[in-house]
Amino acid sequence: MRIEGKYIFNAPLLAVWDHLQSPEAIARCIPGCDRFEPAGETQFDVEMNVKVAAIRGKYSGTVAVSDISYLETYTMTVKGRGTGGNIKATGILNFTAIDNHTEVSVSGEAQVTGLIARVGQRIMTGASRMLMNQFFTCMSSHMEPDANILPNGDQELK
Repeated sequence: MRIEGKYIFNAPLLAVWDHLQSPEAIARCIPGCDRFEPAGETQFDVEMNVKVAAIRGKYSGTVAVSDISYLETYTMTVKGRGTGGNIKATGILNFTAIDNHTEVSVSGEAQVTGLIARVGQRIMTGASRMLMNQFFTCMSSHMEPDANILPNGDQELK
């Protein structure tokens, strides 16, 4: 399943980059995150409770950041295993300074197996977009007081 999104922060590139690299900020903003602990320099063990459609599950896994090109791009990989099945998602985050704003474009793939995969691709696509939007809205809310959804579904975070 393909995952994509574009988020515009009303903040300079360096501030957005630092915030999206902060383990504390990431832990605070992963939807349903119960535990987020270092397991290496750029890897973390995570436990979270996630609800997709009518299926709720507790997942344990890892979040890893790799392929870091300072102030330009990095890859975030999330792997989890739990009561509803297995999840593996990899997203490439690209950062672009635009005037006094920063655009973060995300593109990647998610694979699910087990009970959650049976709910169907349309529901999974919507659920993954919702979770990604929650994450970026949360990130923005800790940098800026407001977050608005643009008509095309992208996030303008200001």
